[in-house]
Amino acid sequence: MRLSTKAQYAVRAMVSLNLTVGDAPVSIREISEREEISLSYLEQLFVKLRRGNIVNSVRGPGGGYVLARSADQIRVDQIIDSVEETLVPVSCLDEGQCSCLNDTRCVTHGVWQGLGERIRQFLASMTLADLTEEARQKNSNFNAVIGDDR
Repeated sequence: MRLSTKAQYAVRAMVSLNLTVGDAPVSIREISEREEISLSYLEQLFVKLRRGNIVNSVRGPGGGYVLARSADQIRVDQIIDSVEETLVPVSCLDEGQCSCLNDTRCVTHGVWQGLGERIRQFLASMTLADLTEEARQKNSNFNAVIGDDR
């Protein structure tokens, strides 16, 4: 199973937003440049993140985006759910679209269902705060290796 770039970029953008969060909103352009993600692509993702109550937008000069709630209250699965259609490993498990013609006889149905549940549990066990802290540690370790004291 492979998550789409939508999911990957949304999580990266949220970590980037949280790393630079302060008193002022963060512009998508800033995140786009830092993460090297297309500005237009990020704009589409942030519309979905706003609709998913992950971020709030601030209009006007100095506007941008802020977290809709604290980073420890935003789970990775919620970020992905905001931008993805589904998080199931096989199409026959899509909610409302049971296309499996052999679901009563299918030997592997339970395997895929269990895999989907474990993936969701794993993603739900991590928060944006967890990922942000990990990013800070990696950045700190990287700066120590190259001798940068930023």
